[in-house]
Amino acid sequence: MVATLDDIFRAEWGRVLAALIGVLGDFDLAEDAAQEAFAIAADHWPREGVPTNPRAWLMRTARNRATDRIRRDRALATRLGLLAAARRVEVPMNTTAFPDERLELIFTCCHPALAIEAQVALTLRSLGGLTTDEIARAFLVPERTMAQRLVRAKRKIKAAGIPFRVPPDHLLRERLDAALAVVYLIYNEGYGGRDELAAEAIWLGRALTELLPDDPEVRGLLAMMLLHDSRRETRFNDGELVLLGDQDPTRWNTTQIDRGRAELDRAIALGGRGPYVLQAAIASLHAEVPCDWARIAALYGELTRLTASPVVELNRAIAVAEAEGPEAGLRIVDGLGLDDFRYLHSTRAELLRRLGRTDEARAAYRRARELTDDGAEQRFLDRRLAALADTIENHGLGYSPQRNSRHTRFSKDGS
Repeated sequence: MVATLDDIFRAEWGRVLAALIGVLGDFDLAEDAAQEAFAIAADHWPREGVPTNPRAWLMRTARNRATDRIRRDRALATRLGLLAAARRVEVPMNTTAFPDERLELIFTCCHPALAIEAQVALTLRSLGGLTTDEIARAFLVPERTMAQRLVRAKRKIKAAGIPFRVPPDHLLRERLDAALAVVYLIYNEGYGGRDELAAEAIWLGRALTELLPDDPEVRGLLAMMLLHDSRRETRFNDGELVLLGDQDPTRWNTTQIDRGRAELDRAIALGGRGPYVLQAAIASLHAEVPCDWARIAALYGELTRLTASPVVELNRAIAVAEAEGPEAGLRIVDGLGLDDFRYLHSTRAELLRRLGRTDEARAAYRRARELTDDGAEQRFLDRRLAALADTIENHGLGYSPQRNSRHTRFSKDGS
């Protein structure tokens, strides 16, 4: 039952909360009501069984909790003599989560009145159901800093009366960069093993292509997600991380690869050469056997010029190491200022191991191990540490390009 509750939470949180925010217009009230509904479900469902339509049950329960809260607040205001003369009409609640509500939530959160980091963080919290700590790690900032950003963003939306809706066509562009970044980061969280988030991101990507069919970056983002998701079934084996070089290509989803490449072709035909189109092109090359690492390194070079991101440069270093040897890759890695970034240390460890510098490799693996709390990554690094005593040469880097590219667009504020 615990697994069932967790699965339902992951699948339904974004839909339930988006619907509640749409009718209440208040992030805090909607989030409180949704949390109460899920808590009640955790208490009732083990005894009474999971309802036939969990989402409708959760919406109905959340609606009742929100209504009770509004009535209590109004009663208190009346007793204190603070109720406005123009009494508010009872808030109508709809128990159906419409398909567009999640998209509406993205564009509500991505209002230009908010800083872009706040836009993305608030949407990840609201739509993706990510914890403040998870979002802080995605941005490479302390949890307390991220919590403050979220509070300020919700207050600003409420104070400014920002509407819950997809904006008219002439305003879409000014919010698009943040909306794309949100979908991108939701997918990257899903890429680490939360399949429901990956599916949510792909759904949102398709919805964005319907809104903006001629935007190459929208097409590029969808292409990138489809291409990476085509290898989802091979990335883990019994819960253990499997690197690209160790995956079984015969198990890749060729239909999804074809769809991703078709979206990439459309993006290129539209003149696309932006960050998402470049990442889609890289993902397409990753789906070839063997990989053309020289071309991948060149594309990462273009992406570095566009983003000035040290994490993209770390990706390039890995491709260079594959194409030219570990020493060439290590020269790039050692010039990057990512001392608290676990993937830098795991990458450096692999390159040092290949060069036979065992003691340095062991120290780098241990540093990477200290910086991650992901169970699969921890076990992978433990295996690498144990294998250092062996003389067998393992192929593949201790680094996943897609997991690391999650930060390519957000290296501001010292992150």
